[in-house]
Amino acid sequence: MFRNLASALFLTERETDAFDENVPKVRGRIITTVAKAKEIRPVIERCVSIACKGLAAEDAAKAFSTSAERGTPAWKTWREGDEWQSWNQAMAPAVAARRQVLRLLGDKQAVRILFELVAPRFVDRNGGFTRVVKLAQPRLGDNGARAILEFVGVRDRAVQAPQAPKFENDEAAK
Repeated sequence: MFRNLASALFLTERETDAFDENVPKVRGRIITTVAKAKEIRPVIERCVSIACKGLAAEDAAKAFSTSAERGTPAWKTWREGDEWQSWNQAMAPAVAARRQVLRLLGDKQAVRILFELVAPRFVDRNGGFTRVVKLAQPRLGDNGARAILEFVGVRDRAVQAPQAPKFENDEAAK
């Protein structure tokens, strides 16, 4: 159940087409019970932090990569040299991160969406990738308390300092 719920949150971020039957109403947000949202939040946080570390490893591996196409003589020369081994060493943590997240989620499409769309937004953030907002209206049928589980940063409110009212005749009143 946790795997499906975590995958569902990542799958709401996907690009949808006109023929998709299960289009999310709001990207990066699911509605579930409060208990489920609180239990699944650490799993999602862990997946995002692992993905951020994997992205850092991929960026480090780009320094050793080649622009040659696979199977060409230039690629074969690169493959036989020391640069390939350096690239392989740098890329290994990124591959391990994808495998670890796949083990947690169990859905390849959700892992791809996590690494391509979600994790790049949170590379500079240390934690707190999700929030749980309790809804006032309970679920129909069993009267269960509902909550919204969503990613932060997309629909955040900007905090504005209150401003004192300005009058046209400030100087005339003095």
